[in-house]
Amino acid sequence: MSLPWITLDRAETPDGVLVLQRRGARDHLITHDGRVLMNSMTHGSEAALGTLACRGLEKRDGARVLVGGLGMAFTLRAVLDALPPSAQVVVAERNPVVAAWCRGPLAELTAKAVDDARVTVRIADFADVLRDAAAATQRLDAIVIDLYVGPDGDTPHGDPLYGSGACARAFAALRPGGVFAIWAEAFHASYAKRLGAAGFDVAHERPAKGNRRFVVYLATKPARNDAKPASAAAPRRRSGL
Repeated sequence: MSLPWITLDRAETPDGVLVLQRRGARDHLITHDGRVLMNSMTHGSEAALGTLACRGLEKRDGARVLVGGLGMAFTLRAVLDALPPSAQVVVAERNPVVAAWCRGPLAELTAKAVDDARVTVRIADFADVLRDAAAATQRLDAIVIDLYVGPDGDTPHGDPLYGSGACARAFAALRPGGVFAIWAEAFHASYAKRLGAAGFDVAHERPAKGNRRFVVYLATKPARNDAKPASAAAPRRRSGL
């Protein structure tokens, strides 16, 4: 007989009602208006997102990474594990209660990733933080989006997170060779084409072992100074982890 879910906290937010539940010692669940956002026992694709985004940065002194969305901090944990001690990571999270959960009842799941000295959590909309990053003089090594609503075939061009403008701002915020990594529930060629139109070289991975739908888009800013947005070529697909 399975153990019952116990509600640990419930919060009204601008995005809806967020509920944190626990079953047993380590099985945690976050729901949004009754919809399951994340289960701590199935977080492989989120962790893969962080690992893939920061691949090759382990020896880059002072690596700078922007993460959109905190969730249970599994993506953040993977990002930190891939970075050197000198790295700087900014996490944009809209809801302060999520940050509080990651510092409280969820902290042990990720070895207190949010409290790592390399991490700064900004309670802000990711679209606003990305806009600031695009206007800054210092460039980023990686931008990672791990939000509970990812891009799909119907995402409009004006969407503040996944629209053409957001892709262009991500391109501007990255150094040549930097990576823009996005988690999504499924692959959509239209979004890959949008990333390509912003100037990125686009690939994608399907890292989830239990559910092959989940996708990580990997958009790399070409490592050349004269990189310019171009029409998108067909996205490349790499094998999963």
